[in-house]
Amino acid sequence: MQTIDLKTTVGELVREAPSRARVFESMKIDYCCGGKIPLADACAKKKIDPASVVDQLQQCDAKLSDDNSVDADAMSLTELADHIESTHHAYLREELPRLDFMTEKVARVHGDKEPRLLKTREAFVALKAELEPHMMKEERILFPIVRQLEASTERQEFHCGSVGNPIRQMEHEHDQAGNALAILNETTDGYTPPEWACNTYRAMLDSLAQLERDMHQHIHKENNVLFPKAIQLEQRA
Repeated sequence: MQTIDLKTTVGELVREAPSRARVFESMKIDYCCGGKIPLADACAKKKIDPASVVDQLQQCDAKLSDDNSVDADAMSLTELADHIESTHHAYLREELPRLDFMTEKVARVHGDKEPRLLKTREAFVALKAELEPHMMKEERILFPIVRQLEASTERQEFHCGSVGNPIRQMEHEHDQAGNALAILNETTDGYTPPEWACNTYRAMLDSLAQLERDMHQHIHKENNVLFPKAIQLEQRA
């Protein structure tokens, strides 16, 4: 685990690992315009125990280095639906509002210098508008059906007909989300910051890259594991 020196400036810490911005944001420590002061001074200014901040930064680093891979194919359908909700949906509910703020701010401040940031912002807004109701439909409609299918030994009747009907809609929405992610990747040169990018800009790109990685895992677990197994289970009943 990388050692975190209290003498290192807040800005340098975020530059080394942009995901650390989440820790500083949660503690209202300015890592952008006020990022030139050492971590020890930033903690003193906010009257925060520096050991606690270092611990959270190290946890953040450890979480990033751990791919949190799971064997989705080995899970029951109920376990997999629960995992998707507690892992991927929980991540999105925390991250989407944060990225909404960041993409708006970066586009507003730096859009004149890098016009593609306006397209980045538009693509993110479209993605967020797609994902929020998508998660709700999965949690309120599709996943309860999947759990009911697995829990019963008899053929089930659902208000939507076959489980394949909501699955087709979810897969269509996954395609739309994939298109938005492709635009985000393209308009940011694969989430590569320009030389002049400030720490907020860099943190935004790092977060968008993590969002893409998580979405790829999320969609894979549904499209390639949960959905086909649910259809097979219904057909066997």
